[in-house]
Amino acid sequence: MSRKSSIDRMPPEVRAHIERRLGEGRMTLDELIADLHGAFPSAATQGELPSRSAVGRYGQKLSRRLDAIKASTEAARLIREQAGDSQDARSEALTALVQTELFEAILSLQEADDPELDPGERVGMLSAAARNIATLTRSSVNLKEFQAKAEERIRQALLAEQSARASAITSKSGVSEETRQAIRQVLGIE
Repeated sequence: MSRKSSIDRMPPEVRAHIERRLGEGRMTLDELIADLHGAFPSAATQGELPSRSAVGRYGQKLSRRLDAIKASTEAARLIREQAGDSQDARSEALTALVQTELFEAILSLQEADDPELDPGERVGMLSAAARNIATLTRSSVNLKEFQAKAEERIRQALLAEQSARASAITSKSGVSEETRQAIRQVLGIE
């Protein structure tokens, strides 16, 4: 694995302070650095606080994570509200969200330029990601098959219902055989 960022190696109270301030989104990077120096003066004088660029990188990473969580939460909420689950729509949405996350992780890994990352570790990480994607793809295929079968069951049930209704209509006196045949043909139940 790649080494942890300098902020990940900070004491928990410093890291929590940085995350809280970044999450609030009210300060510029320079204001946040000044705030850190004010909140942890002894660490500042000993040079134990992270650099401006480290805080900036960490803020971007945290922002991406928060945005992804917000988007996933909103998507899950919309799916829950809008999708009946007879065709397992929530699983399909969850699969899509996980696929998106894996894709983004692979892109991040490909863009990683950490000189301390061992090429063997990088290959191992890509291999593990590929295995996970293969599993996810199989899951997606199985889900599509399930949905197709569910649609077919629904279609067959609808046809049976239409056939029963057509039989009820055509059994009434006064309906000619030609009309009966036309009704069955329109409904697709010959």
